[in-house]
Amino acid sequence: MYRLDHHWFNSYRFSFSTNGINYDSEPVQRFIHKNISHLSIGITIDGTERKHDMNRIWKPQTRGLENPNSGMQISERGSYKDVVRNIPLWLEQFPGGATKVTISSQDIPYICESVLHLYSLGIEEVNINCVFEDVWNDGDDLLFEDQLIQLADAIIDNSYYKKHSCSFFVESIGKPLDPINDNQNWCGAGKMLAIDAAGNFYPCTRFAGYSLRDKAPIIIGNIRDGINKNLLRPFLSLDRLTQSPQKCKECEVASGCAWCQGENYDAADTPTIYQRSTAICMMHKAHVRANNYYWNKLYRKLETERDNDIVSL
Repeated sequence: MYRLDHHWFNSYRFSFSTNGINYDSEPVQRFIHKNISHLSIGITIDGTERKHDMNRIWKPQTRGLENPNSGMQISERGSYKDVVRNIPLWLEQFPGGATKVTISSQDIPYICESVLHLYSLGIEEVNINCVFEDVWNDGDDLLFEDQLIQLADAIIDNSYYKKHSCSFFVESIGKPLDPINDNQNWCGAGKMLAIDAAGNFYPCTRFAGYSLRDKAPIIIGNIRDGINKNLLRPFLSLDRLTQSPQKCKECEVASGCAWCQGENYDAADTPTIYQRSTAICMMHKAHVRANNYYWNKLYRKLETERDNDIVSL
């Protein structure tokens, strides 16, 4: 394209998702300044220091190795402080930058304060979801719903909804799905090529060995031989109905209930990608209840404000 002076030569974009620890380093900043018009960068920060440091920690450093019998101590250091210091620079270079937050059982109590904390850092778009793995305990759904209702109250009462967004509150979720028109697969597995350091191709990174608990990796080709279309074929024929149990097909709040194709494979009874994991079922239903609360409250507030404006006129 360069030799042809083709207009596509300058039409490309690199999209990065990073933990942000080295964001202000000289090599990273040199790369950003050189390619700023072709970059989209998101920094993942999980919320408050307490929530973030539950999972995002530095590799443990061992102490006491000089005397193994003395009892070895494991030093774990969270990465929050190393990430948060780079947020202002990131937002300056990428205004409107969004972050991605993940929720598991242990950090449910910190959802509300974490989203509000991210807003206070200047992050206006918070994309957030529950992990798809089977980590949930009895009662987690009720705690989850309570946290989302607290968050809904805070967003609406403080008018954050005017400039900020949180992906937990989406008007379109919690409805039945049309089996004909709403039968697509949830994720892009099989349509977004992933490549490891050895040059092997995967349907997505979740099918690589380092992402799996028990199953063997699914390799669909490599950089030398290309893609094996026969190995890819099962992924291209995936849809909602072929992999969902009957309860999901008939669910009255099915819209917005997500799944991870890699987790489906990892959790399946056999080495199949056609067995949908339903570990987040109760969490999705709690999400829908809180989402309904949010939109009902927001519309009541907007109607009241509209009526007050009419009276003042």
